[in-house]
Amino acid sequence: MTHPNDVAVGIVGLGGIGSHHATKLVERGANLVGGMDIDADTRARFHEEFGLPAYEDEATLYDECDAVLVTTPNRFHEEYATSALEAGLDVLLEKPLAHTVASAERIADAARDAEGFCTIGFNNRFAEPVRVIKHYQDEGRFGETTHVEANYVRRRGVPGRGSWFTFSDVAGGGALIDIGVHAVDLALYFLDHPEVVEVSGETRSEFGGRDDYAYVHMWGDDAGPEGFDVDDSASAFIRAADGSTVSLEVAWATNRPATDEFVVRGTEAGATFDRGSDDLTVHEAGVGGGHHLTDASVETREGDAHAAEQATFLEAVAAGEAPAINTVEEGLRVQRVIDAIYRSSETGAAVRLD
Repeated sequence: MTHPNDVAVGIVGLGGIGSHHATKLVERGANLVGGMDIDADTRARFHEEFGLPAYEDEATLYDECDAVLVTTPNRFHEEYATSALEAGLDVLLEKPLAHTVASAERIADAARDAEGFCTIGFNNRFAEPVRVIKHYQDEGRFGETTHVEANYVRRRGVPGRGSWFTFSDVAGGGALIDIGVHAVDLALYFLDHPEVVEVSGETRSEFGGRDDYAYVHMWGDDAGPEGFDVDDSASAFIRAADGSTVSLEVAWATNRPATDEFVVRGTEAGATFDRGSDDLTVHEAGVGGGHHLTDASVETREGDAHAAEQATFLEAVAAGEAPAINTVEEGLRVQRVIDAIYRSSETGAAVRLD
């Protein structure tokens, strides 16, 4: 069996998240063989930082690889994920699956027909507290999980006005499709990906287009409000066929304290998980010895979700078997929910998905 660190892996899209993935691969001693980007300056920076070739053409990179990570802007996910699958490679595709449902469907079709596999970069599933929650669920400690409160809220965190994140034709949306996709995925993951039947939501753009947008920190540079045409917050309610539900709050910018809190509610127990700090508390109640309520703090080892995600991917490539987690079909379900929230906001009515 091939060792995971012997898998020849490349990166398509060498911007911020591509460089982050490259750093993590180098740290684990993976066989990173090169990268690809259409921008010459970005290629030069990658070559200077990692001492590896950076190509202008993806086919040249594919010839050197067993697998690739696709970390381009959303609009180009389909182009590079499908071409890599057609080349017989295994693919780790950063979230979201695509910028539109139609594009996501085409990626899923390509993955079903491919020799290799495609997995989606929902790295939060690999956080240590999330693994503990899933373990408790699997052993029945929570009973039936019925509702998840999912929050991914920044008080001020628009990612570089003027970057591709703030243009709908490239990103497919704003805060909802950027960070909200993580919240939706994690909530559905805690509910074992039920069949979603109805979505009601509202998206808002209240801050990013303002000349007087006030902020303390910003990822990237601020080019001002010109061209900003995406949502900077969203609220939604998601209902599944089995009766389970999700309440969602997501924002790049809003006038309230930031929160990364997920509350998982079950019939026998529940949990509060802070995605930002990894704090985990389990909530239980009982009558033994007298009626009582228990809040148990759970301490986990410090983990690296991106590194764990990469390890799972490389192990699957080495074994020649697609991982059971972060599948394209799960990514497609999440994409349909995101799309339904946008459509619900546009129409002012709930959207049925069944």
